[in-house]
Amino acid sequence: MKARNFKPSSHLLFIIPSLIGIFLFMYPIVDIEDGAVTIPIAVLATWLQELLGSYLSLIMMIIISITAIATVLAKIAGPNSLDKYPFFKSLFHVPPVWVVTRVLGMIFAIMVYFQIGPQAIISEDTGGLLLDSLLHVLFAVFLFAGLFLPLLLNYGLLELFGTLLTKIMRPLFRLPGRSSIDSLASWLGDGTIGVLLTSKQYEEGYYTKREAAVIGTTFSVVSITFSLVVIEQVGLADMFIPFYLTVALAGFIAALIMPRIPPLSRKMNTYVTEEAGDISEEVPDEHNIFTYGYTQAVKRGSKAKGLTDFFKQGGQNILDMWMGVAPIVMALGTIALVIAEFTPFFTWLGMPFIPLLELMQIPSAQAASETILVGFADMFLPAIIGASIESEMTRFIIACLSVTQLIYMSEVGGLLLGSKVPVNLTDLFIIFLERTIITLPIITLVAHLLF
Repeated sequence: MKARNFKPSSHLLFIIPSLIGIFLFMYPIVDIEDGAVTIPIAVLATWLQELLGSYLSLIMMIIISITAIATVLAKIAGPNSLDKYPFFKSLFHVPPVWVVTRVLGMIFAIMVYFQIGPQAIISEDTGGLLLDSLLHVLFAVFLFAGLFLPLLLNYGLLELFGTLLTKIMRPLFRLPGRSSIDSLASWLGDGTIGVLLTSKQYEEGYYTKREAAVIGTTFSVVSITFSLVVIEQVGLADMFIPFYLTVALAGFIAALIMPRIPPLSRKMNTYVTEEAGDISEEVPDEHNIFTYGYTQAVKRGSKAKGLTDFFKQGGQNILDMWMGVAPIVMALGTIALVIAEFTPFFTWLGMPFIPLLELMQIPSAQAASETILVGFADMFLPAIIGASIESEMTRFIIACLSVTQLIYMSEVGGLLLGSKVPVNLTDLFIIFLERTIITLPIITLVAHLLF
């Protein structure tokens, strides 16, 4: 069927929601006061954080606690207790390791909120950083991103982009064209949005296990906004443009290589559902690539249901994100930050990199080596630790590397583990190491040209 055979209302059902989705998730807004680039979803999230203020720590502690208690009760009641409520069954019937993780997340959240227990856990550099800062951001971003995510998923936008960009994404990255939306949403919005998009698409049968793993770990890139924070932390805000171009170059090369090497290359190329989604990438003879993409988009938009279903799905997305992800981030993020802050573990891990850094003629190689692997705990830690290093070139390299490493447990790593994307903790650490080894020489080469 061609697009002209659809009713005018079918065209509008694709065009209007998709334009709203593009505006909310991808339209760049420049802050007049400080020049920072953001998107409307992030603006709404910031407004909500300012409105609720310190109450957000209490709210997130309650959400994490309810999740843990409901999970334990569901486990006690047995696997068939929630058969009438499939959404809540999928939310609360989780493997034993996640039951323990959710309970641990609740314990940490309560300890931090009421300031009871060891300082190592409740410190503002560990559990406090998560409950009183990061989880505030996640609460607000998840609320608006979850609510409006159907605008990107359900009305044809992915079908249009998927068709248009297949000839780029397939040969370069071995991915469907629709994955470009995940990357754009991450780039302009937040890496968390990219992970959430990827997880939803995977669950609905639009990505294979390998594709979902590749997109989640390679294309859920760090946002422009957060990149600005990193480069400012190391005192090189005036170098943002060369910094971000370097990050883009290193990230692009890593994206070419990562899908072609283990562990990502060994992921099964099968779908999570028995039947794959409607993802044919062949363009029929009577169409060109644009008319076929547009026809597929209108066809998808015309099948969309009413506002009730829109808000129902949006509400489920929000609960899925709040309850599925926040406890994981609280539990695993706290453990990783405690190790980073109160033990020499990451210093020891960085020691093998000292000869490599010296070979690359990077100043203050020993100090820089301590930041190499600490980013696995939290992306901001290398910038915090490296800010005191005297060499501008070294600080530039640390800032670039921390952004291109991409996998950090306090956010993206925790989100991936809490999502349905088929990666485990071992996969994530190996991918983190591979991205470090691939991007470090590229960043260093550019740094030598700049300084």
